[in-house]
Amino acid sequence: MIQTFSADNFQQYCDLLSKRDKQLKKIVTELGYPPMWTRKQGFETLVLTILEQQVSLASAYAAYKRLKEKIGTVTPQKILLMTDEELRACYFSRQKIIYARELATAILSKQLHLKKLSNLHDEEVRAQLTAIKGIGHWTADVYLMHALQRTDLFPLGDVALVTSLKEQKQLHPHITKDEMLAIAEPWRPYRTIAAMILWHAYIQKRNLKISV
Repeated sequence: MIQTFSADNFQQYCDLLSKRDKQLKKIVTELGYPPMWTRKQGFETLVLTILEQQVSLASAYAAYKRLKEKIGTVTPQKILLMTDEELRACYFSRQKIIYARELATAILSKQLHLKKLSNLHDEEVRAQLTAIKGIGHWTADVYLMHALQRTDLFPLGDVALVTSLKEQKQLHPHITKDEMLAIAEPWRPYRTIAAMILWHAYIQKRNLKISV
């Protein structure tokens, strides 16, 4: 069964998690419900997520904004028509130029059908996305969470999520991924919502401004 969250059930899932975990309850009680971070399905969102790989959200958004100013709606055709110099002027690194073009080519060649992903289970979506050069598990998980609104992702490749989990649970700095997944296990099948609660705590603690 494919399980998604929406405005109709998001806060209900936050309440359910608050009953299961005292740290999550403390965050929701003190800071309120987290924003329901969602994005439109499609190529443009995947390009933005590629830009977010291993950089700050502010840096990624600056690149995305520059790209939008230059070409408007971001499509595979437009990306493939841009030169290296034009993409570099939009703050794309050499690697991310390759990744964006690989994704664009996969879509135009019909290797990847983005519209069909919403009908596939999480693992099938991840397998199709990670078959594209430059899309790893973190990028696939972020797309599953924010664009497809799946309820049970917990991307431990995300530095902010891991940092917040360690802070809220007062964990050892060198705790393993398996140990962190074990902590998150009782939150199934709503680990996406737990991640958003933890991100909410991370953002509020640092007074960050999130543009997207």
